[in-house]
Amino acid sequence: MNKTDLLDSVTMAKFVSNGYLRFDEIIPKDLCEESKEAIALGELDAYDKVGAPFYSLWEHSAMGNIFRLTTVRAIIESLLGPNPQYDHHYIHNKKAHTNDTDSLHQDGTYDTRDFGFDLLICFFPDDVSEKMGGTLVVPGSHFRKVNSGAIGRYQNIVGQQQSVCKAGTILFMHSNLWHSGRSNHSDNDRLLFKLRLNPTVEQVRLWNTEDINDSEILTILGERMPWHSGEQRLENINRIRLWRYMIGDPTPDFTTDKLWGTKLDDMPKVIYQDSVRSLDMKDSVVSE
Repeated sequence: MNKTDLLDSVTMAKFVSNGYLRFDEIIPKDLCEESKEAIALGELDAYDKVGAPFYSLWEHSAMGNIFRLTTVRAIIESLLGPNPQYDHHYIHNKKAHTNDTDSLHQDGTYDTRDFGFDLLICFFPDDVSEKMGGTLVVPGSHFRKVNSGAIGRYQNIVGQQQSVCKAGTILFMHSNLWHSGRSNHSDNDRLLFKLRLNPTVEQVRLWNTEDINDSEILTILGERMPWHSGEQRLENINRIRLWRYMIGDPTPDFTTDKLWGTKLDDMPKVIYQDSVRSLDMKDSVVSE
């Protein structure tokens, strides 16, 4: 993959802040139509391939061609690295005039990683109108781990985004992002291809980092979400932690007074480790 094909640092900062990236109409219409045929013909059965190298799958299928497009592969590589692992996929076919309730959820609440993340990919092979519903996401929710469907009682959250889009649009989501499938009040069925991939390398500086010092990055990381309210301080710390991990640098702090980043440097475990070292020194003096 050419470095210039990969995402830049400004775009990666948007992913850290929002928990997802949306690319409209990046898949050609002919491939969209061919992918629907592949789904209808059952060409995508891969449930016995969990843990396999992703690019070993669907080599002779339109869906495989979609994920091997340079534009798509570059996005995946920027977020996961060059050799992602297949986790699972699911084909959502929301029938016309279907009413859904209590569907807001978070995938994989068993995930105990502090920094690394899987990637959820939502590919829309058809146009999705507002009446058709589409996938809804809550920007900035990926740091809020919950018990799967425990948030299902929330029907509307300030700032939520519904995927009203044209065919060929793809969402690339942090695996902890809150999302749901909305009711389809239209006369047409709604089709969604959902895929989950795992990283096989440490997710550090996988993208094009030529703009790593762009001043816009800190502005993006400091943007407020309308529903965070007084918890924005915690959000700041979570973003700083993830960004520091992904760039392999423990120093960046985007807050104006440089206060919240320093909180990470003063974590209790660090103080505890210093205390242990001090005790060890005292013990050694006594023993001498």
